[in-house]
Amino acid sequence: MAVPRPSWLCPDHTPDQDHDMRVIASPYPDVDIPDTTLVPFVLRRAAQHPYKTAIVCAASGRSLTYAELERSVRAVAAGLHAKGIRKGDVVGLVSPNIPDFAVVFYAVTLIGAVCSTVNPIATAEEIGAQFADSKAVMLVTIPDLYEKCSTAAKIAGTVRDIVVFGEAAGATPYAALFAHGDTPPRVDIDAATDVCALPYSSGTSGVPKGVMLTHRNLVANLVQCDAAGMGMTANDTVIGVLPFFHIYGMVVVLGGALSQGATIVSMPRFDLEQFLGTITKHRISYMNLVPPIILALAKHPIVASFDVSSVRVIMSGAAPLGADLADACAARLGCLVRQGYGLTETSPVTHFHPFTTTSADTGSVGPSIPGTDCRLVDPDTGADVASGERGELWIRGPQVMKGYFNKPEATAACLTPDGWFKTGDVAVEKDGWYHVVDRVKELIKYKGLQVAPAELEALLLANPLIADAAVIPVPDADAGEIPKAFIVRRGDIDEAQVMAYVAEHVSPYKKVRLVEFVESIPKSPSGKILRRLLVERERANAASSPSH
Repeated sequence: MAVPRPSWLCPDHTPDQDHDMRVIASPYPDVDIPDTTLVPFVLRRAAQHPYKTAIVCAASGRSLTYAELERSVRAVAAGLHAKGIRKGDVVGLVSPNIPDFAVVFYAVTLIGAVCSTVNPIATAEEIGAQFADSKAVMLVTIPDLYEKCSTAAKIAGTVRDIVVFGEAAGATPYAALFAHGDTPPRVDIDAATDVCALPYSSGTSGVPKGVMLTHRNLVANLVQCDAAGMGMTANDTVIGVLPFFHIYGMVVVLGGALSQGATIVSMPRFDLEQFLGTITKHRISYMNLVPPIILALAKHPIVASFDVSSVRVIMSGAAPLGADLADACAARLGCLVRQGYGLTETSPVTHFHPFTTTSADTGSVGPSIPGTDCRLVDPDTGADVASGERGELWIRGPQVMKGYFNKPEATAACLTPDGWFKTGDVAVEKDGWYHVVDRVKELIKYKGLQVAPAELEALLLANPLIADAAVIPVPDADAGEIPKAFIVRRGDIDEAQVMAYVAEHVSPYKKVRLVEFVESIPKSPSGKILRRLLVERERANAASSPSH
């Protein structure tokens, strides 16, 4: 089946290359992607309602109207320029969800620089490694994280300045960025090719890599989601509990709500009771969540103590949501619960279950969004599979990343010359609707956050008491998946010591939570760990246990 060459594809692509493929087009009409940079698009509603609250912090009460947000973005952009930040420079942002996260993120992109976000609970080593890789020249953080970021900056070796929201000895105070007027220099930005965001993802395998997302990538995804009826409007009050450093919070929540003129209530950290209190106090109507939070809403007795009747829509993402759990949450809250699918490399959304449908198949991620073509490919043969059969999901659309930063081999491994991104996820399609059923890639999804087995294995092998190691995902009711380590001992080490060793070196969500000692790790003739064999063995053992 041949399809016309999309205008955003590389110039040397020809329609002939689509022959012998089963290209599944989106059921939606095509959309026009405006030729604009990110900030004017996201703040396009500011002039219509300048005095409306754009974002308010649930913890501190600090808020910004749309006029204040726009003015602050311009002022901080001017301050960043005065500090020597130029087009293409990488600015690291290490912060919880606070209103000024949005200011800095959009100020950086307004002057053609690149914002690279990182989980604030990451260790100094993890932060330093990311900013060494991205060559960040400035970090922006909160006072509580200044010491850790200062250590990370020394590791990175490229950071010239650290700015803190507030003050910290040795840091540039955030307020100093507002001392240079509110008219930043005009910078010539090519929306189609210039990168604005550099979040890190483990991709289909291995250690985290910088995902180069252009202005056009992010604008396209916002337009696509809106055209497919994701349902957010200017009348909504949106909960900002998903971390803004993560692509889901960065684009769908922050960019999505602001571009619609909605109000965001940001939460610096998740606490179930505070979360429920925030819904009640602010009359939250639209919630982007992940399955572990939806599980709490469906099952936890404390939910009954709060008035959550204002909620009309819950959109789930970042990890699979089972139909039973979706239906249970919808019934308890009396709202719509739908789920979507996407990846950091696709800005992120490629599919979602529309709100307008009466389909009861809540376990489906729905059809692909406008302008998004899909293929399902047998990973062993490279042939496209028939409808109803399992295959690796390949995606082509204007939201697909430019590539991995300074990683041409990793880019070539997952992005074909004619624009297909290989997701590493296994899906089944029928009548244009998709179920994501498994993974080709070996990432572990702990509460929606990526844990790369290869990263943990490298750390384990650095322990002199460990001769060999492999890490796999194990299903978990609360977290979705947890890391389990298979260890070949070299010396005297027990389960608790293995877990403590890993915990000392990584973010809490990456901790190994199960350990099994084995005689050997299964490997291919080339030495590659055969994690699939360990996963299959684990599943067989679970199926034969008395609890099943």
